Amino acid sequence: MSEFQPTSRTQVKRLPKRAHYDRETVYQILDTAFVCHVGFSVDGQPFVIPTNYGRSTDTLYLHGSAASRMLKTLSAGVPVCVTVTHVDGLVLARSAFHHSVNYRSVVILGTARLVEDSAEKMEALRVFTDHVMRGRWDDVRQPTEQELKATIVLALPLEEVSAKVRTGGPVDDEPDYALPVWAGVLPLQITPKQPIPDALRKNDPPIPDYLRNYSR
Repeated sequence: MSEFQPTSRTQVKRLPKRAHYDRETVYQILDTAFVCHVGFSVDGQPFVIPTNYGRSTDTLYLHGSAASRMLKTLSAGVPVCVTVTHVDGLVLARSAFHHSVNYRSVVILGTARLVEDSAEKMEALRVFTDHVMRGRWDDVRQPTEQELKATIVLALPLEEVSAKVRTGGPVDDEPDYALPVWAGVLPLQITPKQPIPDALRKNDPPIPDYLRNYSR
């Protein structure tokens, strides 16, 4: 199926014309971001924790220390909300009221499961690594058994999912178009700079192509 079916919890109600439920849009937003925010509640206290993630088909993987309260809590079946957001531009209107941002966002609802199969766990770690830097996994030392035991990996199925996107310029009230105020969009993007070698390196290999030609 090419689209996620909206549910009563994921149906976009505010500005529904900005809603997207197709997998292509959702995947693009997830695959070009670095950080998600994980929301959950413990004993009535809500928490929202930023963390890295990786995606494989319709599964989002989270990982971290085996001592992580967030991961141990989620592995017990606590409902979770994961969000990912890109800010693509500042939308400057002629009135303060109509200022906005151009953005792409995804909201995922569900329950995560603990990844216990060693092969899936190793594959998830590859997904994490290559999500940050495509091709990096093949260059680095693989995790040891001890490192795997010290790491929790959770799998969150992409089932209840929606995306929301704003593009374009400001939308002012008709009388405000006559105001002598600059209006438009300031585009924003992540731009990589020159790589900085590790000061403690013991050798000096050339910069790999995947780093030299890096882009999201």
